[in-house]
Amino acid sequence: MKTIQLALAFCTLFLLSNCKNETKNPDQILETEPKTDYYQAISLLGDTLYAPSVNDKLQAQFVEKQQAYMQDSSDLDKLIWYGRFTAYTGDYKGALQIYSEGLKQFPNNSRLLRHRGHRNISIRKFDRAIADLQRAVNSILDQENSLEDDGMPNAQGIRLTTKHGNIYYHLGLAHYLKGNYEQALFAYNKCLELSQNNDGLISATHWIVLSLKALGRDAEIAAYLEPISEDLEVIENASYRDACLYYKGVKSLQELYNPQAEINSSNTALKYGLARWSYLNEQQEEAMMILEDILDGDDWASFGYIAAEADLARMQ
Repeated sequence: MKTIQLALAFCTLFLLSNCKNETKNPDQILETEPKTDYYQAISLLGDTLYAPSVNDKLQAQFVEKQQAYMQDSSDLDKLIWYGRFTAYTGDYKGALQIYSEGLKQFPNNSRLLRHRGHRNISIRKFDRAIADLQRAVNSILDQENSLEDDGMPNAQGIRLTTKHGNIYYHLGLAHYLKGNYEQALFAYNKCLELSQNNDGLISATHWIVLSLKALGRDAEIAAYLEPISEDLEVIENASYRDACLYYKGVKSLQELYNPQAEINSSNTALKYGLARWSYLNEQQEEAMMILEDILDGDDWASFGYIAAEADLARMQ
């Protein structure tokens, strides 16, 4: 088991180091910082985070998107897909470079800002993410919303998210990770308004409930959880549904927590929900056990992992 206590000893040093960098202009961050081929980020607990290995299928998809962009670098869609697949290979710094270059060509483009904001979250630069995502919000005020293509489509090939909803979702997450629960609550309520399916309903509700609980506004939680039941059909967000059923008291920790579960973003999201709810209900022993389990995994770019890391850092 990873020794979290040792890493926590360095937490304050690395957080202060990150804060120093937050004051830079996000459009010029990657031009003024030296590029490294060895690691992608430093965690909030002081761990060095490396890109995972890439399978042949994903590598081939990346090369396809790269070549398409090289043939026409003035095409916004090709630029975005090149950046997205660069990130899917684990090269988040490379993706950030692509989006920053794109913003010189397409200033204040909401899609580029959204994706750069997302990857700033991946590398633990939450203030930069908030700046990008708030700029994206400002740029869509007079624009119509539309469905967004998924980089990794679900088995049914059904698009589940919208361009505006994704901006607010990531903005809410960045605020949540900073402990700005009021701002997170506002953003996720916007997600709820924009949701067009049960998957959107559940993902927004999950973060809304955790934000309300952190703020001590327990009386408001039941109304948000009321539409969520065991037979509510979802395509991707079954883990968020299970987490909400735990918050609702329909399912127990024993039913849902499996320390042997496959390490992936979905299972990590569920584990984080279980840990956070337990912690906020003063079940610290259970919460710490699950948080340590999460950080024993290697999916360090998943939202559940980052949230677990941020919680542990704040505890110190």
